[in-house]
Amino acid sequence: MSQNSVVTIDSKRHFDSVLKSSRIVIADFYADWSDSSNQIAPIYERFAKDVAQPNLITLVKVNSDNQPELSQEYKITDLPTFIVFADGKQVDQVQGADPQKLRDTLMKIPALAASLNEKTARENAGSASGGPSWKGMEAPRGYNDITDQIELRDLEVLNADENAGTVRVLFDGSKPSGLGNSKGTSKDYVQSGADDQLLLYIPFQSIVKLHTLQLTSLPPKDDEDVMRPGNIHLYINRTHNLDFNEADDTEPTQAIEISPEDWNEEGTVSLSLRYVKFQKTSSLVIYVQISTE
Repeated sequence: MSQNSVVTIDSKRHFDSVLKSSRIVIADFYADWSDSSNQIAPIYERFAKDVAQPNLITLVKVNSDNQPELSQEYKITDLPTFIVFADGKQVDQVQGADPQKLRDTLMKIPALAASLNEKTARENAGSASGGPSWKGMEAPRGYNDITDQIELRDLEVLNADENAGTVRVLFDGSKPSGLGNSKGTSKDYVQSGADDQLLLYIPFQSIVKLHTLQLTSLPPKDDEDVMRPGNIHLYINRTHNLDFNEADDTEPTQAIEISPEDWNEEGTVSLSLRYVKFQKTSSLVIYVQISTE
């Protein structure tokens, strides 16, 4: 067996990170003292050697004694227990040392992976087939819009108001419904919830070079409580979103202040990046705050 075919989980944070980075995750909850766990382990390990693919199919082992928080979260009562996750959601489970049932479950994994890839291809094609995208301003000369390089399924935003739109609306190519109106007519925006902060995680399909960010913000003219972003902190190449404490304690790759006069008539601001720092970018975390002035 390849030494790295099965990933040993060393913390809940590690497990959550794997769930975010791999489309399919199969988790083997086991214990060293469990004879049943030890007897069925070779089947699992052989399968891992044959099908494991980075960021697509990941097989992990979770020592139930060492990771009680995970065992409690997933209600592990029998050992071994195998759980299959697809795009972070539990889709199948095998309890106990049942070799045939485990084999049957594992044999479905390649087809599941193909189905997920086809779904993503359809979603990306649908996003790209809607005609010319609306833009609040043109891209700088010599540079192209790479919105289509974003891995839409792994987008995440923290502290978003549930009454607003989902995170994907931020990358929709349609003209904002609030443009020219006092209030938008659809939920094609994201705004913060309890606090005036947002943390947006944007993974890319491959390594990209970032030159400029363009943000559009159209607060209702009759609502003074809704404000545009004032401070932006950027962090690159994270495998998952930061939390707010991490963002406050971590030196950003770049910090940008936005003045009221920076926004154009379309409600868009263009933020120039320190290009040398964004030459090899696999993901971007955007920490959005109101102005401190």
